[in-house]
Amino acid sequence: MTDSHFPSKDAILAFIRSSTTPIGKREIARAFKLSGSADRETLKDLLRELEADGTVERGRNKRMAPPQALPAVAVLLVTGVDADGELSARPLTWTGEGNPPRIFLLPEKKSRGEDKPLAVGDTLLAKLARINDRLYEARVIRRIDGEREGRILGVYRPSADGGRIHPTDRRHKTEFLVLPPNRGDAEPGDLVFADILPAGRAGQPQARVVERLGSTDEPRAFSLIAIHAHGIPTVFPHAALREAELAAVPALMQREDLRDIPLVTIDGVDARDFDDAVWAEADGDPENPDGWHLIVAIADVSYYVRPGSALDRTAYERGNSVYFPDRVVPMLPEALSNGLCSLRPGEDRACLAFHLWIDRNGVLIRHRLVRGLMRSAARLTYEQVQDCHDGRTDEVTGPLADSVIAPLFGAYARLAAARAKRGTLELDLPERRVHIDERGRVAEIARRERHDSHRLIEEFMIAANVAAAEVLERRTMPGLFRVHDRPSMEKMEALRGFLAGIGHPLTKSADLTPDHFTRILRKVEGTSHASLVSEVVLRAQAQAAYSPDNIGHFGLALHRYAHFTSPIRRYADLIVHRALIRTLGLGVGGLDDETLGRLEEIGDHLSGTERRAATAERDAVDRYTAAFLADRIGERFSGRISGVSRFGLFVRLDESGADGLVPASSLPDDRYDHDEAAHALVGQRTGRTYRLGSPVKVVLVEADPVSGSTLFRLAN
Repeated sequence: MTDSHFPSKDAILAFIRSSTTPIGKREIARAFKLSGSADRETLKDLLRELEADGTVERGRNKRMAPPQALPAVAVLLVTGVDADGELSARPLTWTGEGNPPRIFLLPEKKSRGEDKPLAVGDTLLAKLARINDRLYEARVIRRIDGEREGRILGVYRPSADGGRIHPTDRRHKTEFLVLPPNRGDAEPGDLVFADILPAGRAGQPQARVVERLGSTDEPRAFSLIAIHAHGIPTVFPHAALREAELAAVPALMQREDLRDIPLVTIDGVDARDFDDAVWAEADGDPENPDGWHLIVAIADVSYYVRPGSALDRTAYERGNSVYFPDRVVPMLPEALSNGLCSLRPGEDRACLAFHLWIDRNGVLIRHRLVRGLMRSAARLTYEQVQDCHDGRTDEVTGPLADSVIAPLFGAYARLAAARAKRGTLELDLPERRVHIDERGRVAEIARRERHDSHRLIEEFMIAANVAAAEVLERRTMPGLFRVHDRPSMEKMEALRGFLAGIGHPLTKSADLTPDHFTRILRKVEGTSHASLVSEVVLRAQAQAAYSPDNIGHFGLALHRYAHFTSPIRRYADLIVHRALIRTLGLGVGGLDDETLGRLEEIGDHLSGTERRAATAERDAVDRYTAAFLADRIGERFSGRISGVSRFGLFVRLDESGADGLVPASSLPDDRYDHDEAAHALVGQRTGRTYRLGSPVKVVLVEADPVSGSTLFRLAN
């Protein structure tokens, strides 16, 4: 609760949004006439909340701006012409995560005697006006002549006048000319980095190859493109590899011996690492009738990766593992990720294990963390476990059905009941799974099935994560929490207006909970509005992040939550392990003082690497999906509108989950207004309306595997 004289979080957010350039705490304090240490601390807390919300970002100079904001004046490179004839551009230099915002150039005011229009490849100085967080309009101040500093990633192809580079970035609509002296050692079909050069006399943008990355004729190249486009590190330093190779399983010593407990791993059939194992039994304590005792055991990565080591430095740089359809870029070398930190059946493994006790209502009543030595009883898949639960056993699950798998489901039933009672946000969104055959080609794209076996593991992991956060809070031990703030007031008002417009009003209660959203989703389940409402509710949510300041997890309806269960692939979990080891006195590998002083910086870095990984994974899936569809040009598909913008409709196909654009210029003859609040394009003359979530029939016009772009037109 802030003082009455203090501005609200929404007022500060509005002030930051209204500024054309990033601003610091000093400007904010001056604007709202804030002074004194108490005001400074309160302002600092509010700015952290806005960061956790994802509505602002802090730059390297600690100045605040909307996410991925650009300055008021910037040097731009003209990159293409869209389907409506509008020139688009990008910043000549871009250091943000993922792709830069889209920039459309306003019509240029010609000076006397100048009649040469802007062309792709031109560089200019422009004044920017932010339309929204991902879209800008730019007014040209002046053109800039001479050598350009821009660099592109693309595919080199030979041509009669030398060669061409086809950019992998789907926003580049034009190829770049490569004259023979600028070819370097590029071969046909190579993925290359190239510097953009001044346009030639005919206006053709040119480029010079500066680095050859490998051939795109190899079917698995789509992941390679995503890796290089997003700057994901792939090579481990020699020192880190040596540390990993010299590691060995520790002796039992002071560890708790868990090797006789039949802990099992349960993962997807295509899982590459197994770092968590589970077990459950009915609690025999008469003071906890119908309660359960659970164990969640996690690979003890902190034993092998010590603060300040070469392994630690490279793991921090990567932040997390990145998963592609054909490969994984691991956070740790294979000797650990697929070796000592993978809980293989029948092999001794070091672990950190939470003993968890829940009551008959699924409420966590106590817990105890131990450093142990375990031996997995089996490596199971979700499908195996679900089949066993449904009465279909095999040679692996048969002997475990009554003693191991049945108790797991018994405990899960209690945890699921507790989840339902506290009212979490239940957005069961479909996920695409790209199946690669032995030749490295796409054999199938299908939605991942979700069973109770998936939810069982999720609930066990959530219980362990809650226990970890409780230990840190109870002992006032600094660490990293997984925070998810409640939606901003601005997003809520927009969502309320939208839902009221389709006859499903959302409560105006200030104490909004995730269950309010879930109830709306249940009301529209099975109706024509279901997909639309799910999309809009999802977009209203804040972005989850890592922070030393615990503000709770809104989506899970939890007051405290910390990622504990995947230190093999998330550095944030390793930080939590180290913090627990230090505060509980569990031996070597605890959190060091240097790290304690950098937790805010570390949280920001890890939130960024997480977003980088998610974007790269999505881009790779888009490219594989485009390759899968490339030989089906002209075919008709069913889908739903998954996005609406002034330049067209984004459509997601029902069959494969592929996303593509229907350009506004291809819609039935009319001029269309973008109704942002209604998530719709509305024809000025006909009133024809295309709304988010609406079912449509489309024809595939283009599928480009190199850029991952897919274009449709509406059928009929």
